[in-house]
This record gives sequence, structure tokens and C-alpha cells, in this order.
Amino acid sequence: MMGGVAQLVVVTVLLATAAAAARTASAAGARPSEVAVGALFTYDSTIGRAAQLAIELAVDDVNADAKVLSGTKLNLMPMDTNCSGFLGTIKEYPYFLRTTTSDYFQMNAVASIVDYYQWKRVTAIYVDDDYGRGGVSALGDALALKRAQVSYKAAIPPNSNTDVIRDVLFRANMMESRVMVVHVNPDTGLRVFSAAKKLQMMASGYVWIVTDWLAAVLDSSPASRDPKYISNIQGVIVLRQHTPDSDAKKKFISRWNTVARNRSMTSGLNSYAFYAYDSVWAVAHSVDQFLNAGQQINFSTDPRLHDANGTTLRLSTLKIFDGGDQMLQQLLLTNFTGLTGPVRFDSGGNLVRPAYDILNVGRSGASLVGYWSNYSGLSVAAPEILYQMPSNASSAYQLKNVVWPGDSTDIPRGWVFPNNGQPLRVGVPVKPSFKTLVSGSSPDTVRGYCIDVFKSAIKLLPYPVPYRFVPIGDGINNPSYVGIVGMVASNTLDAAVGDFAIVRNGTRLAEYTQPYIDSGLVIVAPVKHVSSSAWAFLKPFTWEMWFVTGALFILVGIVVWLLEHRTNEEFRGPPRNQIITIFWFSFSTMFFSHRQNTGTALGRFVLIIWMFVVLIITSSYTASLTSILTVQQLATGITGLDSLISSSLPIGYQTGKFTKKYLMINLNVPESRLVQLNTIQEYADALTRGPKNGGVAAIIDEKPYIDIFLSHYCNFKIVGQQFTREGWGFAFQKDSPLAADMSTAILQLSESGKLQSIHDEWFTKPSCATDDESNLGATRLGLGSFWGLFLICALICLLALVMFFIQVCWQYKQYSNSEDADEPNAAGADGAGKRQRRLSGLGSCNKIVKFVDMKEEEIMKKSMKRRSGEKDNHAAGLSDAQSVASA
Repeated sequence: MMGGVAQLVVVTVLLATAAAAARTASAAGARPSEVAVGALFTYDSTIGRAAQLAIELAVDDVNADAKVLSGTKLNLMPMDTNCSGFLGTIKEYPYFLRTTTSDYFQMNAVASIVDYYQWKRVTAIYVDDDYGRGGVSALGDALALKRAQVSYKAAIPPNSNTDVIRDVLFRANMMESRVMVVHVNPDTGLRVFSAAKKLQMMASGYVWIVTDWLAAVLDSSPASRDPKYISNIQGVIVLRQHTPDSDAKKKFISRWNTVARNRSMTSGLNSYAFYAYDSVWAVAHSVDQFLNAGQQINFSTDPRLHDANGTTLRLSTLKIFDGGDQMLQQLLLTNFTGLTGPVRFDSGGNLVRPAYDILNVGRSGASLVGYWSNYSGLSVAAPEILYQMPSNASSAYQLKNVVWPGDSTDIPRGWVFPNNGQPLRVGVPVKPSFKTLVSGSSPDTVRGYCIDVFKSAIKLLPYPVPYRFVPIGDGINNPSYVGIVGMVASNTLDAAVGDFAIVRNGTRLAEYTQPYIDSGLVIVAPVKHVSSSAWAFLKPFTWEMWFVTGALFILVGIVVWLLEHRTNEEFRGPPRNQIITIFWFSFSTMFFSHRQNTGTALGRFVLIIWMFVVLIITSSYTASLTSILTVQQLATGITGLDSLISSSLPIGYQTGKFTKKYLMINLNVPESRLVQLNTIQEYADALTRGPKNGGVAAIIDEKPYIDIFLSHYCNFKIVGQQFTREGWGFAFQKDSPLAADMSTAILQLSESGKLQSIHDEWFTKPSCATDDESNLGATRLGLGSFWGLFLICALICLLALVMFFIQVCWQYKQYSNSEDADEPNAAGADGAGKRQRRLSGLGSCNKIVKFVDMKEEEIMKKSMKRRSGEKDNHAAGLSDAQSVASA
């Protein structure tokens, strides 16, 4: 039972005792003329007064309806429980059905509101009885599903006076949460807000979420319209059981108000009256179906109930209804539409479609800001509308604007640093080395880069936060960082400040801030300088590269000579001179100092491509030679993560950090290869000795540590790339609001440049000259880096030669045809023989080579001369023909 006596007993016991007695026993098989229904509730209460009249009106309506309990009268037997929990729970289980909304759903609505405004911790103020404790338990479960929690429980003893209530609130006010959830009864609740007002807890920055008892008071009490009354609860959020508007509901309200005025009732109508009215109808329908099925109303004694010596409870007079199981089944089958909407029960005995109105109390009273239902969550649309839509289409998770305590429209942060006189317990690691980051063996001597970042960030918080450093460690060995974070999780510490990497295992235990420095893992290895030799200038290229480059120089020289030989005088002359020109031209292009000019389009095209290739080759050669002359060779041959992992060499790591577990789990490095190190001196000693002398081949650690290490030693270098992407942050307890506020402060430090200035202050530059990482283990350049470029150049040369020979063949054909025309058209065998020998001679290779060697200008002149001769011969032939004709 989730509800309390004062609020829910009107309905719950009404159902549980629905068939408690039959006023007039009838003969076997006959319907009784009258059925009595017991109703247990507190007469003089806000809810009881509204429910009593509603029950009476419901009984009248049932008896006036001929379709229900035909021939049988429903008689009400009320009893004042005076808030007695015992009387309210007799025969409660298992014959218990709830005809009001369960507090389970109400607390889920509260949790949804808390989650909507992104609050993580709430203070529960409740009456310390079954009703209050059950509600707070349900609240804790609902908040856990939203990753929030009840951080403090302020229990008010039943029947407490104002002084006790004030003391409870005073202690709650010293806690960090400013989100107050009030789950009490109406009488206590009004005094809670009166005391909160005097303690200035209704001011700006506070959040008050109140369960549906306050809505019942606001709806029922005429004093709720008094401005003085409203001022005590101004800004609170109130839940009220949602009942949809309908004609039947309007008629009932009018009728209830009329009867209440006639009786001079001072209490008004609230939502519990609607549920009480529907409860009577649910009982009436079930009794009607029970009797229609031929069931009888009989009672028997229970031998387990007997009176103890001296008791006045008279338990022996209690009797058991024999048809309880059948009546329960009829009640579970209830299905009708009442004032509260559909009246049906689920398998747990709760009403289906639970929903709440969300009210905000302002200066002029309560206003509706939204709804909550188990179907759609928070929304500004009524639940009955959203039930007609698919669940994925009704996700209007929102509320209207709320006016908070203090007339503020800004959403409260929901927490402050607790005002309990206890400073923040901040754990810091004490290490034997890397004191640039954190150092100090006592709370007053703690200093370092991480400490300065923390102090600068905490000064930017909009509220004061007292803190006290707690050094962890003996200063001889590195402490366990996971252990320190575990102390935060176990509430031994409130926070951990230092070089704490934000890793997966840590985030399971604590809440981390925004990273204030990158700290991925890198590899550091020893290096040695290599002296240059007399033949160092040949080392940039491999022998294959030298051979192919030389061959390509000669090829380009030959191609350009062929393209330019027929038109350019600089590429002609004696054979010896032409061979010298080929080699001189090709190798002089290396320095862009060739004196020959290219005249043909193909020659210029080949030369442009070749000069681009030469530019790439010379630039690469220069860069590689420079690297070789200043190279540092890795002493162990380790060039990166892959080569280190694939080897069997020992690897160093820093004690206490996550590196060891990362190497073993993520990179599958055997533990036997791992060597733990504590100090900078141990780092240098292990790397210097090397794997053969009991040292290590390389050390894997976070980059800030390596930067500090390399600022003291020059014969070690970072090899490869950073292969993880962690960062350092400050650890706080799970769901601590300080983590989010400190993250904002760190971002402000970064944007203002303060974070970088703190870094520059603590991280000194290396004392020795640093070499570019590319100089580590420089390698010779081979064909693999240039084969694509060489292939393009060779194809361009081939294309130019093809186009050149096509042009030469065409010219040769034209030249051959013109030479044929020079021969006289003599008849006879001698003439035919001479022509055959001439064609055979022109087709020989010697003639072709001679033609190619001819200057293009000479060929043009001969062709023009021959065409001129043909014209003269043609004219002479015409003259001879005319002379013959005259003769």
C-alpha cells in the first residue's frame, strides 16, 4: 500500500470491505433486499470531508438507477478512523484494490520533473509513518531510473509541533540540495511552509515540489485564495490527480456544490471526491454481477482471530466474507467510464492510465503548467489527447514556464555547497617524482600545476567552496590512483585533484570534470647521434634509385634531341658534338642551367614535365641528405607502437597509473615484459642501461610526464605518434553538481588564456636543443616513393616520340610522292626498270635515316623547288604539243 491513511484509506478500504455485511439475510437462492458497504476514513480532514459527501451522492445515484442492483438497496456504513493506521488496513491484503492513483506513479511524475530540469539530488521532507516512508521509498526508486537520488531525508515525526518541524527544516537547509520534495499530510504540510518561510527557504534558488495533498488543500480551502496564504507557498510545483473534463463531471460538481451550500460546508471539492464517487459505482457494479451469478453473501468466523488476555480489540467478533475470491474477481473485471475517466484495474490492482496535473502556485493562485502520464511523460497536452496518438508521436516532453520562489523565472541550479561547516575533502597524490604536477606532504604545502588549475577554477564558482587538501601517499612510492578515486566513491574523500587520467574504470567510480590537459600515451626511447662518412652524399637514394634516375636523365636527353634535331641548329652538327649535347642538356637540367633552347611544341612539353620531375628529385635529395647529416638513430630500433609490441623487449611504465592495465588488456602485452618505475631518475637509468643490461627498450607513459622527463634529459626522444586520447580531470563523487560547475570553470580558464599561462609557468622548455621527430632513424629513398612520377615522365616521352614519328612519316610520304614526279614518263623497259630501282632505294632504312637527319627547312625548299619544276615541265609540254599540231 503506497498511500497513507489520511489520503487513500477512503477508497482502498471501501473496496476491501465492499461486501462486509448483508443487512438482511435472505433465503437460499434469493437476492438480499439490502447490501451494506463499509467506508473507513477520517471525517474531519480535507480529503475526508470531500469524500464523504461524494460517497453519499454516489449511493443515492446507485439506488436511483434501476439498471444496477435491481431489487437490492446499497446501504453505506461509514466509520471515522481518526487517522488510525490499524483500522485503515484491516483485511487489506490480499483483497485490496486501489481506486486512486498509486504513489508509485506520483513519485515517477516527481522524478520526471527533477530530470526535466536536470537536477541530480533532492531532499525528501516527509511524515515519518508508513505513508511517508512508502512514498519516499518509491521516490528513491523513481529517481534512480533518472540517474538522480534522494541525498537527504528529512523525517518529521507524526503530530509534531512547529518547533520540531523548524528543526527538521533547519537541518535540511544545511545540506547541498535545494530541491525539496514535500510528501506529508495537509495539516503538517501547511506548517512546513510556514516554518520554511521564516527560515527564508522560500527565497530565490530553492525548488519545492509538493505531492497531491497540497492540491487537495488548494481546491478545498477558501483560505487558499488569501494572498497571505499564497505568499507562503508562492513558487512551488504541485501535483494533482488528473481527471478529464466531461458533462458528467460538470453535473456532479454543480450538484456537490449545491448540497454543500445547503449543509453550510466550509470545505470545498477536490479530486479525491471524484475517485470516491467512482469507487462506490465500482462496488455497486461488482455486487450486482456477484448476485446475478447466483452467489450468496455469507460470513464465517476465523479461528486464527481470538482475543488475548486483557485486550479490548475484540478480534473474535471479526468474521470472514465467504465469497471474497469471487467478489475480488468481479472487482478486477470493472470496466466503465466514471468521473475520473476509464475505471479499470491492471494485474497489480491499480487503476489504468495514471496521470497528474502539474500546477505552479503564483501570486494569484495555482496555474496549470503541464501534465504527466505514465504513457507520455511530461507534456503540455492533456493525457486523454495523447492516448489517442502513438506513443512515439506523443513525446512532447516539456512544460510551460514556471515562476520559482522569490518571483524568479530563471531555473534554479538546485544545489549549493553544503552549509554544514565541513570543508571539501580534496585528496591529492604524493609522489617521489614529477613534483611539477603535485607536491607537498601536508595540507598547507600542497602545490603544483594541477593544484594551481584547481585553485583558479574554484575561484570562478558563483559560490564559496571551502576545501582542505588531504595528501595521499608516503612520498617514496607512487600511490594507487584507482585507490584514491575509490576513496572518493566510498565517501572517504569528496574530491581528488591531481594528475588523474579520465579512463573508463575511473568514470564508473566517480564523476570527472572537463579535461584541463591532454594526456595521451606516448613512447620514449633512447637515441644516439651517428657520424657522417665520406660517401654520405650517396646515402639519400638507394642504388636502384640512382640507376633509374640516371637512365631517365639520358632518356629525356635523347627524346629532346630527336624532337629538336630537325629544326634546332643547337641540336645539329657532327656526331661527336650531338652526343655531347645529349648528355650536357639532360644533366644540366638538374640545375636548370641548360643553354640550349627548345623550339618545337613537343620538345617544350617534354622539358616542362621533366623539369618538374627534376624539382621533386632534387628537393627530396636535399631534404634526405640534410636529415642524414644530422640524424639521430634509435638505439633499440623501436620506431613506434607496432614495432615495440611485436618485439619481446621489456617496457617501462609508471607505478600506480592505468598504463599497466591498458598494455595488458588492450595491447595483450605479457606482464613479464613490464617493468614498473617510480621516478624520473629511474626512467633515465632504465633507458640508459637498455634491455641487455637489465633496463628497458622504451617507456610508455602519458605525454605530460614525458614532457617533464625530456626537459631534463636530451638523449631520449618520443618515437611514433600519440596512440591514445585521454585527458586529466578532477574527480568528484557520483552525480556531484560540483563536477559540472568545475567543468564550466575550466572552460572559462581555457577561453581566457589563463589555463595556458598556468601551463607555461610550470612546464619549462627543454634545456637542450630538440630535433624534429622526422630525424629519428632517417631512411634512404627508393623507387617506392617515386615510381609513379617516373612512370608519368616515361609515358610523356613515349607519347611525344609517337607523335613525332607520325609527323615524320607523313612528311616522308609527301617527300616521296614529289620525288616520283621528277622522273620523266619514258616508255619502254629501260624506263620501267629505272623507276623500280628508285622506289626500292627510297624505301631502304638508309634513306629513311637520311630523311630524318635532314633539316626540315631543307625538305621544305626541295619540295617547293620540285613543285616549281613541275609547273615548268607542264608549260613546256603544252608548247611542244602546239608545235606538233601546227606541223
